[in-house]
Amino acid sequence: MPENILIIDDHGPTLLLISKILEAVGYATFTAQSGDEGLALFHQTAPDLVILDIMMPGIDGWEVCKRLRKISCVPIIFLTALESEKDIVTGLMSGADDYLTKPFRKSELEARVAAILRRARMPHEQPEILRFGNGALIINCKEQTVFAHGQEARLSPIEYNLLLLLADQAGRIIPTQSLTDAIWGSKNSKNLKWYIWSLRQKIEADPQNPRFILTERGKGYRFSPQ
Repeated sequence: MPENILIIDDHGPTLLLISKILEAVGYATFTAQSGDEGLALFHQTAPDLVILDIMMPGIDGWEVCKRLRKISCVPIIFLTALESEKDIVTGLMSGADDYLTKPFRKSELEARVAAILRRARMPHEQPEILRFGNGALIINCKEQTVFAHGQEARLSPIEYNLLLLLADQAGRIIPTQSLTDAIWGSKNSKNLKWYIWSLRQKIEADPQNPRFILTERGKGYRFSPQ
């Protein structure tokens, strides 16, 4: 059965273009031109992925994402003309798994969608519980939950997979491109630094002086287990 993708965008030509691109590579698509319509269609179709515009009349994309995150862990990609640093950070913090800006390249959209759906299907083979820093950071791989400093850290699916990938190779420097390829299946690493920033906000006691996720300048990132 083809995987179902819900596309929510108030611009009809863009909606049609995205739908044609994804259907051409084997996905089934459902389309909505407003936030209200998109939320209703989400409950009707139970999609495997949501592609979401931000600037829409009525309920905007920010609010749609927040409402979906209250009821589902479905992967969400923001696809929008908003490209400022503030918008990207807001998108990641609201629970989206990826953030692409318009105009977009057909090949990049296909790669991002394929990578996110591939990760969603992938079973994790790590031990059930991973503990770091004398229990300051706990990853429950069975429940896919994370606790940092005694509080649950609510991570998006991409943030969780990025943390798991770093923690699985604790102590080793992972090149930026290797992380990008593993998470997005793409050479574009533009968003990686924002996900690292977001992860630090959620798991580090002092995000400006991280204890777990360390930057190795010019090389990549290293997870420190101590």
